[in-house]
Amino acid sequence: MKEISSLQNPLVKFVLKLRQKQTRDESALFLIEGYREIFRALQSNWSLQTLFICEELFLGSNEPALIKKAVQAGASLIKCSRPVFAKIAYRDRPDGLLAIAPQKRASFLDLEKSLNSPRAPLFVIAEAIEKPGNLGTILRSSDAVGADGLIVCDRCTDLFNPNVVRASVGTLFTLPVLEESSDATLAWLKKHKVTILAATPHACATFTQVDLSGPVAIAVGTEQLGLSQKWMEQATLQVRIPMHGVADSLNVAMATTLMLYEALRQRS
Repeated sequence: MKEISSLQNPLVKFVLKLRQKQTRDESALFLIEGYREIFRALQSNWSLQTLFICEELFLGSNEPALIKKAVQAGASLIKCSRPVFAKIAYRDRPDGLLAIAPQKRASFLDLEKSLNSPRAPLFVIAEAIEKPGNLGTILRSSDAVGADGLIVCDRCTDLFNPNVVRASVGTLFTLPVLEESSDATLAWLKKHKVTILAATPHACATFTQVDLSGPVAIAVGTEQLGLSQKWMEQATLQVRIPMHGVADSLNVAMATTLMLYEALRQRS
């Protein structure tokens, strides 16, 4: 096991550069920090390239088993001094575990497996979401209801941004996630006769009044403007979420969660 105690070590500098989108794109690598996130990555057979550890920061007794599993899966193990780990960590309260992993993206072929399932598929379309925290929360809610995949269209936020990984609490690794253009996604949904559900304050029906028990894709858009005109025009159903206060809309992640759980309620 290699040990690092110098803040000037080239590996330390590389980890810091991986916080930048350009470096992530060029290297096709990204960072995973935290026991829960790394555990879920390994559980989902997501390989790790390197695992950095700082035993002084461990929070429990499960870390050795996780480290063993990571090494058995091919990860290089590097022990860091506390100052070094504090430097490479991006969390306010690091727990002594940080990994470098290769990026992976799903494809429409991965989603098509769910079309042959006895249960009607449920997808989420996230168009041009700008805030990493919102995209991570949408991933978390999609996983919670057992959605069959998330399609990020016309991306504004890098799927492998450390804050997306953190906000998703590792659910980035538990369901198929792909990045596609809106045109390609609309064509695929229509080809497979998937109902496209779009939320707008101007719709007549509320989201609890429409049938979400069949093949459905819940489409949500940018935080400021919502779904683009293209998606609104192509949507099979338009629904609204009742608003009784002064606000005319919800946070995009909250709105997605409400509609996902209504779909789950109708399927239960």
